[in-house]
Amino acid sequence: MFTKLFMAGTAAMLVVGVASAADLPRREAPPAVFTPIPVFTWTGFYGGTHSSYSFSDSQQIRTVGNNNGAGGITNTIGNVQTLRRPPSIRSEQDGLGNFGVGVGYNYQFTPGSGFVVGVEADWTWTDLRKNYLYLGPALAANNGIPDPSSFRQGLNWLGTAQGRIGYAFDRVLVYGTGGFAYGDVNYNAKFYNGALNLAYLGRNDGIETGYVYGGGIEYAIPTDSFLNRFNFIGNFLGASAITLKAEYLRYDLGSRNVRVASTGLTPATGSYTTRFETEGSMVRAGFNYKFGGF
Repeated sequence: MFTKLFMAGTAAMLVVGVASAADLPRREAPPAVFTPIPVFTWTGFYGGTHSSYSFSDSQQIRTVGNNNGAGGITNTIGNVQTLRRPPSIRSEQDGLGNFGVGVGYNYQFTPGSGFVVGVEADWTWTDLRKNYLYLGPALAANNGIPDPSSFRQGLNWLGTAQGRIGYAFDRVLVYGTGGFAYGDVNYNAKFYNGALNLAYLGRNDGIETGYVYGGGIEYAIPTDSFLNRFNFIGNFLGASAITLKAEYLRYDLGSRNVRVASTGLTPATGSYTTRFETEGSMVRAGFNYKFGGF
């Protein structure tokens, strides 16, 4: 009898325990913490450096005479017509630039992918110069001895102030650019007689202005890229990203007339006018530090 009562009591207690356990609150896993991935934007200031390669194959150096021989003055017009002095020669130049720097600001309308507009100012040390030599024909007027003529043309550096518009595909930006260009140029013309005495001389050094246009592509290196391990300067300056760029520019600084006057070292008199053109193409590659935004 006692055994039956004990078993019945134990069963009742188990039933009550199970029922109480069913009423207790259940333990649930905490909700997952969601951290949104930052969306890259090209908005912000930037500054950087670049190297360049410049070339020109369409420049011309043209010369005309200013005197027809009247009054006993040398017939410089006739000298050009008989090719004693060159009417035109092609001025081809090419060379690697030493270095360049640039600063600018971009604004992206929609982060991620979208249109980007901006402004940029840059300066490139081109160190582009070349000498040209021309030998005229052997004529009775020069006693059968060709008259040498030499020209020198150079572009020491090129600066630009441009507007930019492009489209960003996240970290890739494709853009077109155009605006104002200016550069430090030097022109030089020397005409000798057959005895290599300097008969005529003309030169000009100064700043020429014009325009520039082109386009390029720029890539922002992801923060987890191994290339960012070398971004010591950018980290020190507080840059938010480092970008790599490559672009093509076409520049035109117009033309300049240079008066090539007699030196008085020979019997030659009168003068010539030589017209120099400065235009060409430039390919640039470099990197920028971007400040602001992600």
